[in-house]
Amino acid sequence: MIFDTHAHYDDEAFDEDRDSLIASLKDNGITRVVNVGADLKGSRASVELADKYDFIYAAIGAHPDNANEIDDTGIATLKELSKNKKVVAIGEIGLDYYWNKDNAEDQKEAFSRQIDLARELALPIIIHSRDAAKDTMDILKEQDAGKVGGVMHCFSYSTEIAREVVDMGLYIGVGGVVTFKNGKKLREALLEVPLEKIILETDCPYLAPEPHRGSRNSSLNLPYVVKAISEIKGVSVEEVMKTTYNNACRMYRINNEE
Repeated sequence: MIFDTHAHYDDEAFDEDRDSLIASLKDNGITRVVNVGADLKGSRASVELADKYDFIYAAIGAHPDNANEIDDTGIATLKELSKNKKVVAIGEIGLDYYWNKDNAEDQKEAFSRQIDLARELALPIIIHSRDAAKDTMDILKEQDAGKVGGVMHCFSYSTEIAREVVDMGLYIGVGGVVTFKNGKKLREALLEVPLEKIILETDCPYLAPEPHRGSRNSSLNLPYVVKAISEIKGVSVEEVMKTTYNNACRMYRINNEE
């Protein structure tokens, strides 16, 4: 059993075969998926997918690229969506200075407001952070985000930051990057991260693992990630699948019985 904790099946990359692909996941051992909103439209679509498929859950929120959506109306929309019982997290939220640092203050405000919302709703957070390590960690500490719970999605920082994230009580999200030749920094960090603090993700349709790098990603590629983690941690593939599955259920507060 594999739990894909972060997918974007609402993305237009899946428009031609979305239903048939999702229908194939269970037969290939992917028994749970969280579809993650990157904006209000994607959050609504995530809830719709969760309503349609029994093994899909939804996360709702606005990616830092869409920080402008997080005004009073945006927060009210997320609150309304959160009434659906299959909404299990607020995300993806955070900071991204790779593409745009000009609106850093707006990103910070949207990030903090959505952490506040997660605390109010008793939901964990899915954190997106790119080229923004210090500001991300400062906000997480200021907000005492460990008590909110959640995951640093698509972790890309140093071993030292990985330790801080774990010590805070948060999980580390690992996907296709762990298989990349230039993924050495992540592999080094994972040596120091307990398996009990790792969860699997695809971020599909992005970040397909080797040997499919550059193609459309899907949950079907997660066995490559499992194999890489098993080699790094020196444990069996079965142990990686079982532990990360239980970790995801614990983080999302989902019963881990099928």
